[in-house]
Amino acid sequence: MSHEDPTAAGTPDPTATPDPAGTRDPAGTTDPTATPAVATGPLLERAAADRRCPAGGVILAATPLGDPLDASVRLLDALATADVVAAEDTRRTRALADALGVTLRGRVVSNFDHNEQDRAAGLVREAAYGARVLVVTDAGMPSVSDPGFPLVQAAHEAGVPVTCLPGPSAVPTALALSGVGVGTFAFDGFAPRKDGARRTWLEEVRTSRRAVCFFESPHRLAATLALAAEVVGPDRRAAVCRELTKTYEEVRRGGLGELAAWAADGVRGEVTVVIEGSDGTPRSAPEDLVGDVEAKVAGGRRLKDACGDVAAATGVSKRELYEAVLAARQRD
Repeated sequence: MSHEDPTAAGTPDPTATPDPAGTRDPAGTTDPTATPAVATGPLLERAAADRRCPAGGVILAATPLGDPLDASVRLLDALATADVVAAEDTRRTRALADALGVTLRGRVVSNFDHNEQDRAAGLVREAAYGARVLVVTDAGMPSVSDPGFPLVQAAHEAGVPVTCLPGPSAVPTALALSGVGVGTFAFDGFAPRKDGARRTWLEEVRTSRRAVCFFESPHRLAATLALAAEVVGPDRRAAVCRELTKTYEEVRRGGLGELAAWAADGVRGEVTVVIEGSDGTPRSAPEDLVGDVEAKVAGGRRLKDACGDVAAATGVSKRELYEAVLAARQRD
């Protein structure tokens, strides 16, 4: 759906209440001051009186990961009063509103990975002319590994107010449930898809003192955990959090090697992984491990595979270990 310039039909009346989304009844039968079509109560009344967003602006709102009961009071109010709802999947947003007993009065438009760049300018223009533009995704917080960033960036550049309604997010939920040390952590979005990029990323994870939280698709999880066990180490503690807040929520904890073996049988659902940070314990020097590599080679392992085995078990760099073996052979 295209976004039309609210001024296209003529010069707007400066005394009129902005209605760029065209959601108000042109015959005047809808009272714009009426109570939102949602269950009322003290908190909802306070939400209506305490809206952080001015007459026009962009509102980012977190939506439940799976359980509608996690929806905030401010989300209910925003869904009921927004002029435009920019949704990652309009069907899922309408289903959420139905589950919450909220009537969406505003126009609902799609705003997802493949169209959000084109949507941004039109939505910001509507917000600049007084519309309350609510941005939601299928689950969690917009802009955090989800659609929303181009719109936020465009709004800031245009001087349009942007505010946020906090709420559910898989990242802090997984960190809290993981059972590993997360005093400091980094969120890396989705793990790289390509093997080379994934290995390079895991090399950084191996040496990081911070816990690392990331998303992974269920059909790539086994391969990612197997590579993590090789690069980071099979004993590094981690947790796989699956279907958070849903009926079949599961948190599997253990070493990366153990988790890789578990995932090999197949995993379903939305997945968030937490890997504990390095404890900073000095690793063995590559030169001290040459004998271990040669022993594996003597047992029939290829040199590169033997270096990978020893590197995974000790935390040293596979490349540095390989170079140390070649240097030792040249000396001999």
